[in-house]
Amino acid sequence: MGGAQANHSPLYIRVRFSAPERLMHRDSRPPAPQIHCRMLSGKTAIDGGLAPDHRSEARLRIDPKVLVFVETTYTQLGKSITELLVHNRIKYKVEVAGKSLPVLTNQDKGRYGVIVFENLDKYLNMDNWNRQLLDKYCRDYSVGIIGFVSPSEETLVGAQLRGFPLYVHTNLRLRDASLNPGSPVLRLTRAGDTAWGPLPGNDWAIFQHNHSGYEPLEWAQKNVMDYPTDGVAQPPLATVLQDHGQLDGIQRILFGSGLKFWLHRLLFLDSLSYLSHGQLSLNLERRILIDIDDIFVGEKGTRLKPDDVHALIATQNRIGEMVPGFRFNLGFSGKYFHHGTHEENLGDDMLLRNVGQFNWFSHMWNHQQPHLYDNVTQLMNDMMLNKDFAKEHGIPTDSGYSVSPHHSGVYPAHEVLYTAWKKVWNIKVTSTEEYPHLRPARLRRGFIHRNIMVLPRQTCGLFTHTICIDSYPGGRDKLDESIRGGELFQTIVYNPINIFMTHMSNYGNDRLALYTFESVIKFLRCWTNLNLTSVPPLKLGELYFRLHPEERDPIWGNPADDPRHAKIWAGNKRRTTLPKLLGLGPQKTGSTAFYTFLSMHPAVASNLPNSDTFEEIQFFNGNNYYRGLDWYLNFFPLQPNDTDDKFMFEKSATYFDGELVPRRAHALLPKAQLVTILISPAKRAYSWYQHIKAHGDPIANNYSFYQVITASEGEPKALRDLRNRCLNPGKYAQHLERWLACYPQQQLYIIDGEQLKSNPVTVMMDLQRFLKLPLFDYSQHLRFDNKKGFYCQVVSENRNKCLGKSKGRQYPPMDDRSAKMLQKYYRIHNQALVKLLKKLGSRPIPQWLKEDLSVTS
Repeated sequence: MGGAQANHSPLYIRVRFSAPERLMHRDSRPPAPQIHCRMLSGKTAIDGGLAPDHRSEARLRIDPKVLVFVETTYTQLGKSITELLVHNRIKYKVEVAGKSLPVLTNQDKGRYGVIVFENLDKYLNMDNWNRQLLDKYCRDYSVGIIGFVSPSEETLVGAQLRGFPLYVHTNLRLRDASLNPGSPVLRLTRAGDTAWGPLPGNDWAIFQHNHSGYEPLEWAQKNVMDYPTDGVAQPPLATVLQDHGQLDGIQRILFGSGLKFWLHRLLFLDSLSYLSHGQLSLNLERRILIDIDDIFVGEKGTRLKPDDVHALIATQNRIGEMVPGFRFNLGFSGKYFHHGTHEENLGDDMLLRNVGQFNWFSHMWNHQQPHLYDNVTQLMNDMMLNKDFAKEHGIPTDSGYSVSPHHSGVYPAHEVLYTAWKKVWNIKVTSTEEYPHLRPARLRRGFIHRNIMVLPRQTCGLFTHTICIDSYPGGRDKLDESIRGGELFQTIVYNPINIFMTHMSNYGNDRLALYTFESVIKFLRCWTNLNLTSVPPLKLGELYFRLHPEERDPIWGNPADDPRHAKIWAGNKRRTTLPKLLGLGPQKTGSTAFYTFLSMHPAVASNLPNSDTFEEIQFFNGNNYYRGLDWYLNFFPLQPNDTDDKFMFEKSATYFDGELVPRRAHALLPKAQLVTILISPAKRAYSWYQHIKAHGDPIANNYSFYQVITASEGEPKALRDLRNRCLNPGKYAQHLERWLACYPQQQLYIIDGEQLKSNPVTVMMDLQRFLKLPLFDYSQHLRFDNKKGFYCQVVSENRNKCLGKSKGRQYPPMDDRSAKMLQKYYRIHNQALVKLLKKLGSRPIPQWLKEDLSVTS
C-alpha cells in the first residue's frame, strides 16, 4: 500500500436518509432512518478490531505532543486545529511560524510526535538553516509533517510545490468526496461511502503527481454546475495526499482544504496517529448513555402515547443490535404521573408495564430545583416521595444514579443536595452540562465531590421545547447536518464517554430523538471504526475516572461570574463576599504580623477564624478544599451594612508552595491581589525547625537541624517530611513562577520580610497604596516594643497589643556547618530569584538576598 499509484478509482456508494425534504408538520414524523452504506451491507456488527494499529518502535523516541505552526495567533484554521486537539485531549504547543524553531529534543527523545503547518507555504519557504534543522529532526526521530494548502487570492493552475514533484490547482469548488480504502492512514476513519453533495468552500486545492511515493487519501469531483463536462466522465481529483517519504525520508500528509469539511477532521486525527507511530492514537471505544429526563413530566399534548412507547422499545432493540448493552435511561418525577390526556395516561401505564425494558433514575418528586431547599430534611422528604412512588410501581431504586432538575445543585454544588442524595438514594454518580461552564462543550469535565462522581453531559441539540421537526433550530436540514458529520456525530467521535440529555417530549410527537440517535449511530458505523457500547451510569463513572484520573479533584469557580450558574446557586449564599487579597506566606517569614497589621486598617476585613487553624482557613492547599465552596464562603459573611465591595482578605502561609494552589485560587479568585513575604530561605528553614521543636515535635527534638536538612532518602519518612518542610518553601523563584503562570505579575506584591520586621510602617504604607486603599496612618498605630523586640499595635499611650509568646522567640544561632550547607543548597534558587525580580522590575533586590549570594564557601 505504501507505494500505491494515484490511479485509484473512488467508490461512489450513496449514503441516503429516506425522509421528505419539506419541513414536517406536527402530525407527521421522520420515518425510520434508511442509511444505505456499502460497509454495512450484510453486516450485523462492526467494531474497532478492524482498524489498523499504527504503533511502531519509533514511537518510543518521541513524546505524544503536537507542534503547530500558525501564521498568527488569530487565524481561523489555527484555532480550529487547536480546538480539535483540545476536544481530544491531545497535548500541543503553538508557535507562530517565523525566523526560529523551538527546542525540538529533550536529551535523546523528540519533544514532538507530529509537526503541523497551518500554511504549507510556511514550511516550503523556510530559510535553509531552519528547514535543514527541522527536516533532520523529522528524519532522526521518524516524525511526520501535516500541511494545509492555504487559500489565496491568486489561483494556481499546475503550480509545482517547491522542492517536490507535486503540482497543485487551487481555488476550486468540489463535490462528492470519497476515501481510499487501501490507505494505511485510515484507523478511526472508515472508507464507508461517498459523501455526496457540494464540499464546503470555494478554495479547494487538488494535487497531481507522477511518482509512486505519493498516494491519495481522499478524492473528490469538480462541481459540474461550475465546470460543465458535457457528460464526459471526469477523473477523481486528489484532495488529501500522503507522501510516503521515498524522496527524502520524511512522511507527510497534505490537505487541499482546512477543517470545515467534517471528513477532514477525522482524517486529521488519523494523520496524527499514523505519523506519530500510534503515540497520538485515539482509543476507539465509545460508551453511549441516553438519558430521557422528565418521564411523566410535560404539558398535555406533548407526552408519550402507547404507540410512542412501542416505538421507543422497537428503536431501543434496533440500537441494541448496533450498540451492545444499550437501554434508554428514564428519569422520573412521580408527582406528574397520569397528568396527561386519557391516551397519554395510557402511555404512562404502558411505560410501567414495560418497566424492565429500561434503566431508571430519580429526579425530584415534584421536579423542583434542589437549590431552592435549604433544609436537608425537607429535601429528603421530597426524595422519599419519589422513592415510595418507585417502589409502588416496581421501578428499580438501586441504580446509584440521579440527575437534578435544571442541573440545580450539582454545580455550583449545593451541599444539602449531596447529603440528601446519599441518605435517600445512595447516589454514587450524577451528570451535568455545567462544569466548569456550559460552553464551550469541548471543555466540559468531570469531578468527584463527597464521593459522588459528577460526569459531563453532552449536547445533542434536542431540548424540552424541541418536540417537532419544525421546532429544531434550522429545521430538518440542520438536524441532518448535525447527524451526518456535524456536531452530534463529532461529539461522539471526540468523547470516549457520552451522556446525552434528552426529554420525554423528544420521544412523542415527531419522535425526533428516535430518528436522531438511530441515524447518527448508523452514520458512525458507516464512516468510523469506533466500537460503540453502553453500560449503566455507575460503570460509566468508574471508567471515566480511570481514563481521566487527573479530573477527580474539583476546581471551584465563582458562581456569580456565570449568569447560568448564578441562577442555580442558592440565594442565601449571596450574602457573602470573596477575598480580594490572598496572603500567600510562606511560613515563618512574618505572615502573622502582616495579617495583624492589615487587619488594623478600617476599610479591610479578614475572614472569620477557623477553629482548627486560627486566623488561617487553609482552603486551597489541603483537605478543606474538598469540603466545598459553601464551607469556604461561610468564613466571609457580609454584615447587614456591608456592600459587595467590602475589601476582604485571607492569609494562609501554606498557600505559597502548594502545587495545586495557584490553579485553584485563580479559578475562584482570578482578580485577587497576591501578597508574599520573603526572607533569607536559610533563615526561614532554621526558624521553621525551631518553631516546631518548640511545639514538641518528636523528630525536631531527636534530630539536630543539620541532621534534618541533610536527611537522605533512606531515612525515616517523618524525618524526610520535616526536611522537605524546612527546605522546599525556600525555593522562592520556583513557587513564584507557578503563581505567575496563573496570575499576571501586576497582581503580585512581594514584601521584604526583614523590612516588614524592622520598618513595618513604611512597608504597610506602600502596600495600601498598591491596593488603592484609603490612607491609614500606620505611624500612629504601630510602635516598637522593647520587651518583645518587634513592632506591636498601639492600644494607648503606655500600652501595646503584641503577638503571642510564640512570636519573636530568640533561638540559638545556626551552626556554621548548616549555614554553609544551606548557602550552597539555595545558591541556584537565589540566583533564579534575582533574575525573576529583575524581570518583574517592581521591587528592589533585598539586602538579605545580596548577602546570601555574596557569601563564599
